Amino acid sequence: MLVFTAMSKKRFYLRAHISKFVFEKGAIPINPFMCFNYFLLDTVDRGLVRKANSKLLSICDELWVFGEISDGVLREIMQAKREKKKIRYFKIVDKPLKFIEISENDVEYEEDALAILGKI
Repeated sequence: MLVFTAMSKKRFYLRAHISKFVFEKGAIPINPFMCFNYFLLDTVDRGLVRKANSKLLSICDELWVFGEISDGVLREIMQAKREKKKIRYFKIVDKPLKFIEISENDVEYEEDALAILGKI
């Protein structure tokens, strides 16, 4: 099973830990921050990287969301819902580092995502 991992840029530093977690759960992670670093250090147009992310999400079986939802992660969630993919949400606990599955109702949103949802 291919799993697209979604996380806010604020959690970029956890990209390898998140990929390891997905492997340990028996799936294959497709982690955009591992594929394209952070927008390829801005050497490539961000729109192209977003299109590539969207294509990768389309070929995955599930979307796993880690931590707070940013505007970019919200777009990935909306795409996954349109494509009727299973979505799982994980809270990040820092010390010790662990990922705890939560319901969609328990996720936290960053301000930019709340603005898109019209909740600010």
